[in-house]
Amino acid sequence: MPIEVPNVQILIVDDDKAICDYMQTLLEKDGFSVKTMSDPTTVEEEVRQGSYHVIILDLMMPKLDGIEVLRRIRAIDSDVAVVIFTAHPNLDTAVASMKLDAVDYIKKPFNVDEFREVLARVMKKKGLARTPEEQLHKIIGDTIRSMRKERELTLKQMSRRTGLSISLLSQIERAESSPSISSLYKIAMALDSKIQELFGNN
Repeated sequence: MPIEVPNVQILIVDDDKAICDYMQTLLEKDGFSVKTMSDPTTVEEEVRQGSYHVIILDLMMPKLDGIEVLRRIRAIDSDVAVVIFTAHPNLDTAVASMKLDAVDYIKKPFNVDEFREVLARVMKKKGLARTPEEQLHKIIGDTIRSMRKERELTLKQMSRRTGLSISLLSQIERAESSPSISSLYKIAMALDSKIQELFGNN
């Protein structure tokens, strides 16, 4: 059964239609689901109704500036990843956006590769896998964590049972490290389960 890669929903908010169109084309080519909005006053309602993973937000817009929009987004959703981008970067807005938990602050015009790197970083931080391999690591990590907790084992106890370091076990659970077959075998033995059970229900 093929591994499902989650569909990542991105909302772009910028009063410049040309930038919205350009970014939508760029991101859709990379396989994201994208919606664009040019009126910042309607963003609240959209965030309430949509299930966005990432919001890309312009700082300087008529009617409402990006910081105020971000403040309103945070009142509705404290978890969505928000990337601020602006042609007029300054320390005050950078600090204000970080205080409201923006995950990044990008200067316009941006370099496409740099922008992709920022997105990749955001996705990793939020646990959003983009490739089947990343998704598999996430499934394995989540399965191991829940099996360990069901058996009321700490990472320290797992480390003792498997001979693997606590930090490696923690990285495997968080899908930050690619486990070897021998590590998976030791983990399965420690959990008194079969190795294939670590691959979730697929």
